Amino acid sequence: MLFLLFCFTSVGFADDADKAAASKVVKDFQAVILNVMQQGDKLTFEQRFEIFKPAVIKSHDLVKITRIVVSKEWKTLTTEQKKELVKKFSTLSIASYAHYFDGFSGQSFKVESVKQLSPGQIYVHTFLVLPDDKDVSMDYLLKKKGDDWRIINIITNGVSDLALKRSEYVAVIQKSGFDSLLAELSVKIKKFSN
Repeated sequence: MLFLLFCFTSVGFADDADKAAASKVVKDFQAVILNVMQQGDKLTFEQRFEIFKPAVIKSHDLVKITRIVVSKEWKTLTTEQKKELVKKFSTLSIASYAHYFDGFSGQSFKVESVKQLSPGQIYVHTFLVLPDDKDVSMDYLLKKKGDDWRIINIITNGVSDLALKRSEYVAVIQKSGFDSLLAELSVKIKKFSN
């Protein structure tokens, strides 16, 4: 009986430690977002990109995200194509943060709850608090990668970023091929930088 109690208690502590670690990944990343926003017009797109780059690489599992967004097509790609796609998709992800988070008007982030969905998956429910508007729900799905937690999906007001990208990118690669997908990603990156 004591052994069982010890096991359940240990699992509880492990869950709490995992939830705290995953929550910290999200909070640290959101702190970078706020820092960039607060600097507003003082930063160019290129400067915002360079600030976001290490933060995105550290907090997101960009290889897993890329693999998920191209779904079954991932298996049809060569090793070189996979590397090229991960690099291009990573650049797009960083560019999108640099594009969208470019000004500050009193916003803040609030972590509402943290749920362990499975031993290797945690859901962090947060809000982007807008002083003069309705708060934006921003939920983060994180998966364990080695000893660390990494963001693999962001759900904004109930809309999954991963699902949107998957439906768009799979259609492109199936209809027009790998090179067309790379070209489309390059166009998006250029638009974000303008």
